[in-house]
Amino acid sequence: MESVADNDTSVILSSHLVSDLERVCDYLVVLVASRVQLAGETEDLLAQHHRLVCTRRSDTDLPAGLEVIWAEHTGRQSTFIVRSAADLPAGDWSAERVDLEDLVLTYMERAATTGSAMTAGGAR
Repeated sequence: MESVADNDTSVILSSHLVSDLERVCDYLVVLVASRVQLAGETEDLLAQHHRLVCTRRSDTDLPAGLEVIWAEHTGRQSTFIVRSAADLPAGDWSAERVDLEDLVLTYMERAATTGSAMTAGGAR
């Protein structure tokens, strides 16, 4: 860390221990099967992603501008991980930001489930 600060160098870390990366990384790239699933400034990515918990509803019942990354439904409740570049709109849900580990695991699971690669901006 001292060398990075003193010499203004970049270091590439590859790890499955996301908790270690969260403390030191400014930029994140999530790869699954050698394909970029997510990339960007770590702080920006964390600010754009939220976990919403609400009464059961379809992805299409959420406000426009929310990209559903992951969804899980029980008999009465839905839980979504969503991405929004703008402030999260008001709604009848509880919302919290996701931590880096949840963010990485969500995109890895999404890629494994859909079999699709995402571009750096998150669009197919």
